[in-house]
Amino acid sequence: MDLNDPTLTLPWGGAPLHLGGALTAGAEALAILVVAAIVIRLAHTFVRGVALALLRRENVEGTAQELTAVELEKRQGTIEALAVNVIRFFVVVIAGLMILEAAFKLDVGPAIAGLGIAGIAIGLGTQHLVRDYLNGALILIENQYGKGDVVRIAGVSGTVEDFTLRRTTLRDGDGTVHTVPNGEITVASNLTRVFARVNQEVQVVYGTDIERATAVVNQVGQELVDDATWGPRILEAPRVDQVSALGKLGVTLKIVGTVRASEQWAVGGELRKRLLAAFGESGIEIPHT
Repeated sequence: MDLNDPTLTLPWGGAPLHLGGALTAGAEALAILVVAAIVIRLAHTFVRGVALALLRRENVEGTAQELTAVELEKRQGTIEALAVNVIRFFVVVIAGLMILEAAFKLDVGPAIAGLGIAGIAIGLGTQHLVRDYLNGALILIENQYGKGDVVRIAGVSGTVEDFTLRRTTLRDGDGTVHTVPNGEITVASNLTRVFARVNQEVQVVYGTDIERATAVVNQVGQELVDDATWGPRILEAPRVDQVSALGKLGVTLKIVGTVRASEQWAVGGELRKRLLAAFGESGIEIPHT
């Protein structure tokens, strides 16, 4: 082999390789790899900044105010991983095609067209799956709900037992487990966010002294607040808010109060039990059908 000859003939025949062209192609491939690595690295920094800005805004103005620092860190890590993985995939595919064109002088036009057609076909076939992941990411970013919350989504209610970017798992009051794809969630009602309301209605027969009945209800509500067991669960004592209806059987009193998240059902049950006893002691009659 002549060292001054810029070509290399393969022992098994075939077209000679140009060493200068090979070195140039190698340099181009190396440059593409370096640029791809830099882009992926910058994507990490960019995504981290965007995720941090979103979570800071939610923490100040939105629904993430009650999250702990650990929970915020977990949410940020999940969001970053999702976005960076998507960016990395596209960068690797594009870099691979560019290296094939630079190193082997391949016409990647048909390959790109084929990828486009395949992408359309895959997109049409997996659009529901993509929608599930995107909606799951939005639920996470906006802190619509989390594990342990009682929610109403896609026509079912229950406690969130598990949540991933693709689906939410609920267990209802009967113990039935519901798996809901996140893409099916258009409205998410969180029943245990920060605080809850006690909304009760009680009827008394016509002829009852409404002022006296109101005083009895308000006293029961105050006794709940003063109770060592129930007091810590209540933020605002249940009280009569208004006469909400005049029905065929009697007068309806609307009772409202504020309790800690997820305590509305227990406090409501205790309130009804105490009201029944207090009405009996005070001679206040509840209508009978």
